[in-house]
Amino acid sequence: MSSRIPGPVPPAPLTVGFDLDMTLIDSRPGIHATYQALSAETGVYVDADLAVSRLGPPLADELSVWFPAEDIEAVSDRYREMYPTFAIAPTLATAGAREAVGAVRALGGRSLVVTAKHRPNAELHLTHLGIAPDAVVGGLWAEAKAEALREYGAQVYVGDHTGDVRGARAAGCVSVAVATGPCDAAELRAAGADVVLEDLTAFPAWLDGYVRETLSGSAASLGADAAPGAGSATAASADGSASDASTPSGAEGYDVA
Repeated sequence: MSSRIPGPVPPAPLTVGFDLDMTLIDSRPGIHATYQALSAETGVYVDADLAVSRLGPPLADELSVWFPAEDIEAVSDRYREMYPTFAIAPTLATAGAREAVGAVRALGGRSLVVTAKHRPNAELHLTHLGIAPDAVVGGLWAEAKAEALREYGAQVYVGDHTGDVRGARAAGCVSVAVATGPCDAAELRAAGADVVLEDLTAFPAWLDGYVRETLSGSAASLGADAAPGAGSATAASADGSASDASTPSGAEGYDVA
């Protein structure tokens, strides 16, 4: 019986996941308008200002504050039907969003959006704003996001909410948090984020350094304010301070050709 010496294991492709609302897009104006229209149609008061101050969790969680439990499914369906009319045009890309997705592609990687939002509406936003990830997965929140992140082999997940941090950690991803949503830098750090950035404008430099360090065999990822290839890592936080950021052992070996 002959034995075969196995060849080198090909490296996993660089795969980065992104949250949508308040990470890649500022959907507050559009969601605000949709809630106002829903309230006018149903006659049920919804504090749209309050609702858009805590975006992140599933739609049903917010609707349950305003509508009786037996109406949530029907009202959710109606909200999603109204959403394209009221929410797409007013929504803006966050600072650095297009560049962040482009940075993944520039390194030969692939990007995916994993969001609690209804997938067809998420895709409408991305198309309207010219943001083109390789895949979009909707209807997942917090730890449930790990299902898609593991399926696509993501090594990094970027989000603005503590729920995104929990999803990244459940998937074994490096958790990169941006302080552009309802959770401030301190909350994101306390939740276990490996890296906290002020916004996505800092992400391409961080990603470049992280990939360089990973490919060189280091277990440490670079902070946004560290020079690419440096030997130590710090995570740039929204308040300008720095904290150590370690890379999970499972996030090694990228194909960036």
